[in-house]
Amino acid sequence: MRIFFLLIALICAGSVSYALYLQLIDGLLPCPLCIFQRMAYWLIGITALFAFIHNPRRLGKHIYCGLITFFSLAGIIVAARQAWLVRFPEAFECGISPEEAFLNELPLAQWWADMFEANGDCSESTWQFLSLTMPDWSLLIFLVLGFITGFIWLKNNF
Repeated sequence: MRIFFLLIALICAGSVSYALYLQLIDGLLPCPLCIFQRMAYWLIGITALFAFIHNPRRLGKHIYCGLITFFSLAGIIVAARQAWLVRFPEAFECGISPEEAFLNELPLAQWWADMFEANGDCSESTWQFLSLTMPDWSLLIFLVLGFITGFIWLKNNF
């Protein structure tokens, strides 16, 4: 089961790395919802890495799986919201949102601006792969992470 925690951590590292590539190389600016998703990937990845290193027994696996599930659900909610906003941009207000102002004032945004500073528009999505936008792919990745965690939890119970 330990290898699945490493797989989760690597998926998160790959997702965040690709997002940074798109930002720094292709010039796509992250919006507040993108930053919230990055935070969820970081929390999931770090939790999974701790679980991999710790190699916990039954109770520890429940705790790690619970945390990863919680962070995955948060990511699913944010990614689904952004996917909806991309499809229905008229439901979104333009301008600096309270979320953007809040995120940009966090110490993380000051410390590592490239990773945690929000400057983009949540309803705009110029990147697509296989006709799915970035929020769609992020939603799918969060769902996969949740399914892997569910598999670990079920293997632990039976």
